[in-house]
Amino acid sequence: MKLRNNSLFAILFCVIMSAVSASCIREDVSGNTPQANFESLWRIIDEQYCFLDYKKEVYGLDWDEVYSRYSKRITPTMSSYNLFEVLSEMVNELRDGHVNLSSGYGSSQYREWFDAYPRNFSDSIQSNYLGKDYVITSGLTYQILENNIGYVYCSSFSDGIGDGNLDYMLKEMELCDGLIIDVRNNGGGNLTTAQKLAARFTNEKVLVGYMSHKMGPGHNEFSTPEPVYIEPSNGVRWQKKAVVLSNRRSYSSTNDFVNCMKSMPLVTIMGDKTGGGSGLPFSSEIPNGWLIRFSAAPMYDAEMNQIEFGIEPDVRVDMSEADILRGKDTIIEEACVLLKKNQ
Repeated sequence: MKLRNNSLFAILFCVIMSAVSASCIREDVSGNTPQANFESLWRIIDEQYCFLDYKKEVYGLDWDEVYSRYSKRITPTMSSYNLFEVLSEMVNELRDGHVNLSSGYGSSQYREWFDAYPRNFSDSIQSNYLGKDYVITSGLTYQILENNIGYVYCSSFSDGIGDGNLDYMLKEMELCDGLIIDVRNNGGGNLTTAQKLAARFTNEKVLVGYMSHKMGPGHNEFSTPEPVYIEPSNGVRWQKKAVVLSNRRSYSSTNDFVNCMKSMPLVTIMGDKTGGGSGLPFSSEIPNGWLIRFSAAPMYDAEMNQIEFGIEPDVRVDMSEADILRGKDTIIEEACVLLKKNQ
């Protein structure tokens, strides 16, 4: 009986050792060597990045397989620049514009989230609509179009928007038949600023989504999703129909703004799918001082759907070549038609 137990133990030990040897063995490596920096970067993302399992589900990302593949490219004598190139390629496997590795050589950036899509925006054509007497205030450019539709272009949420500026702008447009909020090519900025603008389009508290935070090193270790609400502003609020224009370069906090506006009762999202970038960014450092920025707090829509890869518009419209040649913006034109309908 004793011999039999020892045999079973030996078999079990061999099975365990085989499984371990078949997996990626990652030892703690200290110091400022290429291997140490590689290990540090891989581990930081493995333990803190919030979309590893989701991206495995969507496009088959296997972060352990990424480790195996890229570790073979790390050598003790490789130059610092070559290390940066390899690590930049590795983080781009995440397909996330929020993931940036910054060094003295520059910052890595994943661009295919917008490069593979039509631009659906032209600032030269936009100038045909703005004319010469447009107003710029708090990062917002606005004009009342000839057809009595209000047009507001928000190029960034990086700067704060003043309540007084918003009050004045919306009062100026109160006799318009509708309002266009154009956030095409808006790469994001301050989430609070984006939500502040969205608060001008509701008269009651609205559930717009949920947010979690990474709580541990496991890929699924998150806090319980907390609801995110938009409270109505105490200032002037828009009471008529509005259309939000988006394209693939509507990213990060602009992605969140579009998600918020999608929940507003009188708002229609028009144009192209947004670029995504829903997770709130977090920064860390590897031994050689390079900074890694990535998403560590996932955000969801009101139905608990991931919005990391973008938000579909209610009405899909692309700029046509024929309109571009005529100096017309197809998406603005279609928005005007919708706002004029059933007044």
